[in-house]
Amino acid sequence: MQFNTILKTLPLLMLTTGLASAAQAADVKLGLAAALTGPAAKYGVAIKNGFTLAADEVNAAGGVNGNKLQLLIEDEQGKKEEAINVFKKLIFKDKALLVFGPTLSNSAFAADPIANAAKVVAFGTSNTADGITAMGPFTFRNSVMEADVLPVTTRAAVKHFGIKKVAIIYGNDDAFTKSGYDVFKATLADQKIPVTTTEAYAKGDVDFKAQLTKIKASNPDAIVCSCLTEEAANIILQTRALGMKQPFIGGNGLNSPKLFDIAKGAGDDTIMGSPWSPENLTPANKAFIAAYKAKFGSDPDQFAAQAYDALHVVADALKKVKLSGAIDKDRIALQQALPSVTIEGATGKFAFRKAPPVTGKEVGYDAQQEAIVNIAKGGKFILLK
Repeated sequence: MQFNTILKTLPLLMLTTGLASAAQAADVKLGLAAALTGPAAKYGVAIKNGFTLAADEVNAAGGVNGNKLQLLIEDEQGKKEEAINVFKKLIFKDKALLVFGPTLSNSAFAADPIANAAKVVAFGTSNTADGITAMGPFTFRNSVMEADVLPVTTRAAVKHFGIKKVAIIYGNDDAFTKSGYDVFKATLADQKIPVTTTEAYAKGDVDFKAQLTKIKASNPDAIVCSCLTEEAANIILQTRALGMKQPFIGGNGLNSPKLFDIAKGAGDDTIMGSPWSPENLTPANKAFIAAYKAKFGSDPDQFAAQAYDALHVVADALKKVKLSGAIDKDRIALQQALPSVTIEGATGKFAFRKAPPVTGKEVGYDAQQEAIVNIAKGGKFILLK
């Protein structure tokens, strides 16, 4: 009788144990809003690749606390309205634990308030404009601010080329390029470098002859370019067509193979600041580059590296979180675990720092990381020595 009772209850015990195991080893859903189509796809696809590579590595090693990471990837097209729609879908419909992205700072200013209102971490890996993390305590970024990078870059360029005066060209209708211009303007004033002329363009412009003719007439020693990659490459080409040989100085918007796909050798002597370089031969970076090439058959860029590191930052934070299955509670627990994470990843040593205070408002967390200054030679960026 007892034996028959055991046989009858055994399937129930097995089912109960199976359900308990499934509950303990569930997928952790992480949202990714990236520009996979449109002009910003040159950044967004690399970002997606970086996240995919890192998630595959974490899952192959057993996941986090036995839980596999599931990336929910959505195309926000580099547009503010699409970023808003994607954030809403990932947060309210898909119940993602956090959302990575969006790709552009313009889009982050539109979408991040939604995440903060819902108490969901919005983790930017390519948003460097000033004010991003002032939107609320749930906004994090591991993309180093232009305010940290551009002063170092400018000082290195001035020393390398013996620059006495510069001209500036920038995009005046994009949060990233406008913020970069503001930092360059303040940096040049602080370093006492005169500006011969300042010229602006609008997103989508392809003919820069009018601006460049004015720059040529002002006879600068170098041209400061707060631009996204495609515009920068075309500006460089058109500058050379006008017989101008001045070097360019830019921020991480220039740090893409696309610059050389368009500008070819005309991009040589461009100086650019970034937290990442393929020539930074740390063990972590060498392993990342090798794994990326093996998986995607192409070289990684800064945006892939920052996405790759961001996934590992979140995985590290999740090790400290005991997921309850209550999504609102788990989202807050992750937000509380993130600030103390430190890693040594593809981009080097990384930690968070609290964003500058804003009166009457809670703020998020910026990246604490050193800038690397690069110079273009032979169609690629190498370390400036």
